[in-house]
Amino acid sequence: MAQSERSDQRRLRPAPLLFEPATAVADPEHFFDLESMEDPKELLGRATELALAFRAATDRAVEFQAIAAAQLADPRRFDRLTTADIARRAEWTEDYAQKMVEYGRTLLNTPSA
Repeated sequence: MAQSERSDQRRLRPAPLLFEPATAVADPEHFFDLESMEDPKELLGRATELALAFRAATDRAVEFQAIAAAQLADPRRFDRLTTADIARRAEWTEDYAQKMVEYGRTLLNTPSA
């Protein structure tokens, strides 16, 4: 396998998000130990891994929000919520809540691979 192929594969896998110790979190300058890295190549690599991991985590969380919104808006539920109620709970606009309900319905109706 060529070096560039290995780099591409490594980049596609998000870095594991590890919880930082409470003492490190209390220090506002501390962020996943990036501030202690002196080699800019290493810093760029780790920062990029973290950015990809956070992006992947955000995408996944949004999918779960959409699924939950669709489930809460399901007309078959006796306790279903309106999009206005969902918007209030999630701190969204009502238009965005409607789009998330629709997106969630597509996710729920798409068979898993």
